Amino acid sequence: MEWLSDREAAQRLRQFDTAVAVMVDTEFVRERTYYPELALIQVGHADQTLLVDAPALGRDASLLAFVENPAVKVMHSASEDLQAFQYALGVLPGKLFDTQVAAALCGLDAGMSFQKLVAHFTGVQLEKGETRSDWLQRPLSEAQLKYAADDVRYLHAPYEALKTRLQELSRQDWHAEDCDRMIRVAAKSERDEHPHLAVRAAQNLSAEAQSRLCRLLQWRDQLAEASNRPKTWILDTPLAVQLSEQPPTDASDFRRRLDAYAKSPRRHRDDLWQELSRPLAQADRDIPLARALMPTEQQQIKQLQGVVATHAKQLGIDESVLCSRRHLETLIVDKRWSDTLSGWRRRQLADAFARTIPATETY
Repeated sequence: MEWLSDREAAQRLRQFDTAVAVMVDTEFVRERTYYPELALIQVGHADQTLLVDAPALGRDASLLAFVENPAVKVMHSASEDLQAFQYALGVLPGKLFDTQVAAALCGLDAGMSFQKLVAHFTGVQLEKGETRSDWLQRPLSEAQLKYAADDVRYLHAPYEALKTRLQELSRQDWHAEDCDRMIRVAAKSERDEHPHLAVRAAQNLSAEAQSRLCRLLQWRDQLAEASNRPKTWILDTPLAVQLSEQPPTDASDFRRRLDAYAKSPRRHRDDLWQELSRPLAQADRDIPLARALMPTEQQQIKQLQGVVATHAKQLGIDESVLCSRRHLETLIVDKRWSDTLSGWRRRQLADAFARTIPATETY
């Protein structure tokens, strides 16, 4: 195990420029921030384990080159790790092999934890004790160092086994599509223009209340991102729904209601009141509205869920891996295939969906 915390030591990462695959993991802290705060990068290859002090190195040239080099970065459940790379380093791997995704496509548990993955393929029972520890502290404890090193030390065996199994099942392309999508998602920086659509309670609000809710959530998300603070520290969603549904009559009423709310924001109250009290413009009203599913749509989704269940069983994978209800709702309500369903999943399901609900053939 080797600790890399300065530019000279970071040059050790150059040895992986010609590697075929490298085991990688990260440790980050996110309890008090909007973005994950990258604390540590673990690198494993052959008998080597390198622990990279990310805060000390910052955007060091050797570190950036390592992330972007042609070697496949083997990671487990990499979505948040990729976000941490994007925010802290501004670069992402070109090639990714996610072992959690691979395990699901091979018929193992969907969302399989790293500890279960290692136990399944090696019989080794790893400790979980340091999962929530402070990874930004320095020096790290011996327990933290061992925990971090184990995350790449025991990744190689599952990687080799899963790679072989994907080849046997002819699902390498499926896996590559899913991993490439994870990288694309991490690279996106666009803020959601219609965050109210993700709020289930918005379905019960009037059009005017939804317009207010959309504006409040846009304001919250922009401020959270700019200040690098969790969204709920700015304004939690249930309070935003309440204020949108029944707006305060005046500033005094606004203050009374916030004082009575347990999770009321203490900062930015004046700005929140300005956003809430400002009259709705036409641009605020020109938004898609959240609504409950109609009985016919619910029935169609239920029919398609049956198709998914049958097909998933034939493939030997979990239904959620093949197609979730959320993506079926997008198909039926928005009449389009979501990005997640647009690749191998669409190729697997399109014909069966069209036989069940012919209109889907035109989407």
